This record gives sequence, C-alpha cells and structure tokens, in this order.
Amino acid sequence: MEYTNIAYVISAICFIMGIKMLSHPKSARKGNSIAAIGMLIAIIATLIHPDNYLENGKPLISFQLISIGVVIGAIIGGFAATKVEMTQMPQLVAIFNGFGGGASALIASAEFYTQYNQNPTNFMLVTIILSVVIGTLTLTGSFIAFGKLQGFISGKPITYPAQQLLNGIMVLILIVLGNLIVSNSIELNYFYGILAISAILGITLTIPIGGADMPVVISLLNSYSGVAAAATGFVLMNNALIISGALVGASGLILTQIMCKGMNRSLTNVIFGAVGGDYSNASDKTQELNIKSYSTEEAAMIFEASEKVIVVPGYGLAVAQAQHAVREVAEWLETQGKQVLYAIHPVAGRMPGHMNVLLAEANIPYEQLKDLDEINPEFEDCDVALILGANDVVNPAARHDQSSPIYGMPILNVDKARTVIINKRSMNPGFAGIQNELFGYDNSIMVFGDAKDMLGQLMSDLKEL
Repeated sequence: MEYTNIAYVISAICFIMGIKMLSHPKSARKGNSIAAIGMLIAIIATLIHPDNYLENGKPLISFQLISIGVVIGAIIGGFAATKVEMTQMPQLVAIFNGFGGGASALIASAEFYTQYNQNPTNFMLVTIILSVVIGTLTLTGSFIAFGKLQGFISGKPITYPAQQLLNGIMVLILIVLGNLIVSNSIELNYFYGILAISAILGITLTIPIGGADMPVVISLLNSYSGVAAAATGFVLMNNALIISGALVGASGLILTQIMCKGMNRSLTNVIFGAVGGDYSNASDKTQELNIKSYSTEEAAMIFEASEKVIVVPGYGLAVAQAQHAVREVAEWLETQGKQVLYAIHPVAGRMPGHMNVLLAEANIPYEQLKDLDEINPEFEDCDVALILGANDVVNPAARHDQSSPIYGMPILNVDKARTVIINKRSMNPGFAGIQNELFGYDNSIMVFGDAKDMLGQLMSDLKEL
C-alpha cells in the first residue's frame, strides 16, 4: 500500500509539472510527455496493487483484457494523432472530452451494479450518482459540440419555447431520483432514469450555444470530464484518479474563466446567451461598407515600403493550413530588415491556444508570438497589420457599439496600424454572426482568396520587386 501511494504522489507531481509546462508553447510538448509518464506510473501502480491479487498470488483482474484494451486504445489514439488535421483539433478535443466523461460514467455504473444489492453506503451512492450524471452529460454534450464544429449540426443557437424551464425540470428530476436511491430503496429503474435524463440534459444544454462560444464550451466540457473522473476516483477510492480528475477539473475551470474574460462575458451569458450564427443581416451591412479590394502585387508594394509588420492569425489561416506559408513570407521580410511580430488573441481560432499550436508547428520563434495585452500598444507604431482569417477578434465595434453581441470584448487594435491588409475567402461574417466594420475603414484593404494561395502569390510578388 505504501509504495502505491508513493507512486501516486510521484504521478501527481508529474501531472502538476505537465500542466505548468503546457502554459507555454515552447515547453508544451515536454509537459505533455511528463504528464503522460505520470499517468503511466499511476496505471502500473494500480495494476500491481495488492488488493488486485488473492493470497496465493492469483490476479483478480484479467491482464489479457486490459492488454487488449490498451492495444485498441493505442491504435485509435495513434491514428487520430497522425491523421487528424490541425483544423480538426477542436473536434478531436471535444470527442476526447466526451470519451473521458463516458468512461467515468461506465465505471461508476459498473460499480453500482456490483454494489447495489450489498447495502452500499450513502457516500458510495452519492459519488456514483455524481459520476454518472456529470460523465453522461459530458458525453452527449461533447458530441453535440463536435457536431457543431464539424458542421453536422447547425452552428446557430438552437432554441425552443420554455427551454430553460425544461432544463430546470430535468435537473429537479435528477435530484429527486438521486435522493430516492440514497434515502430509500435502491431501484434499478431510478438509476436508468438518471442515465437517460443526464444524456438528454447534455444535449439540451449544448444545442442553444452558438458557434462564437464553442471554444468556451470545449473548455467547460473538459472541466466536466475532470470532475467526473474525480467523482469516479471517490467511487473506487483511488487516490490517483481523484488527484488527476481534480487537476483537470480545476485547470478546465480556470481556462474557461480566461476564455470568458477574453470575450468579456460571464459563463452564464455564454451558456444562456445564444450568440453566434445569425447571418440574416450580414449582406445588408456589407453593402454599407466601402470595401477596397487589392491584388497581391499591390499588397507586396505596401509591404516593401513598411518597416514593422504584425501578423494576426485566425481560423482562416488554420483552414488553409497556411502557417508554413506565412512563416516563409515573414522570414523573407526579415531578411529585408523588417520587424515581424504575431498577435495572438486568447479566443482566436476554435479552441484555446489554437493559433499558438499552429504557428509553433511551423517553427515560428516563440519570442515573436505576443498576447493581446503585450501586442496592442505595438499597433500604433505598426506600418502593416496583416489579418489572416481573423474576424470578431479585430472588430472595432466591440469598443463602441453597445448593440453588438461582442461589445466589451477585448480586441486586437489592428485599426490603429497605418495600413490593415485583410485576407478572407469571402465576406461571410465570423462566429458571432456580425459583419466587421473594420473592412470599410479608410486604412483597410481586402485581398480575397485562400490564405495559403494568397501568401504564396504574395511571396512571388515580393521577390519580383
């Protein structure tokens, strides 16, 4: 028992160090490896725990089945790691969150079936119910988030009459059923009811959230999966699972708070505000903007005359897989004596850290990646701000238009640059469903097209000057 707890302490230290190192792109890969080693230590310590063996040394668990599960999981994980593109990483994270919650719910359910006719303690029943509710809710909610991100489900908020009232009623029913199981007879039908309602609640809580808020939803569901794992740890009385689940739950909540702060919105507003996906008036507002469309050759001449360039990456960069192309353009500009920086908004892309990971993949120096507070003062002394697919995070309406759904959201002050070059495939609005007034500013020009193709042509034009 003592060596098992020592192993759990070592694994917990690895988890904490890993999470700490994940906070910076330069150390994130090493942090991920350290956390993985910590999990391996915890798994081995659990498998060789004395409680898993009879007095004659015969194991109570099937190592053959465990090995089969490890092989299957490794194959699926390896396939996902090599085949899933960076633009699909948010969807992958959403699915992983769902699997984590589903695994916790399955383990707790199995424990319930094992214990329900053996007079389990109230503590055991409460932790099982919490694990099942949170885990099942996370499973279905995560797959709805995946569907919205992948386009299987509309990115618009899906609402219906008395939606929040019905959600409230389902929560009350869950409380009643849980109380009946704990305080009265343990009835399997009550447990089935908890499973079914939890699954429905995960769906109904997620479908009214629009595309603009998907990064926050992913982070919140990640926290849910951690809380479910911690609850399962109490069910099994496994210290490693309690520690790791608590760390994931706490870090997920902190990240959710950071994301909400990045949009200047409360978590309640994100969950119930239904922002994003309403494009009904977008075309009318586009007609009011004075759009100036330039060619890459004209844009190249602007870059040639500049001294300081700030690149603002967004989802359009990710979709086009243009991170390597923008690095090539930036390196060429630097050889001409120009300063190049990258402005990273905390909610750019479709998940926290999306832009950092993309640019790090292209071996762009970490020192050039600047967060919002650090880069905003630089725009006033910037010759060119190059926006690659970013939209809502550079919309000046957030500063002055109180009717805008993004009002109050901290934005990158790209409009203060001498020239703003905006690359978009079309005039479609961003996730918030509103048109960007920046596109019509006097110092703004548009260069339409796929980001990768545009940057490739821009590179050719720069070399010809």
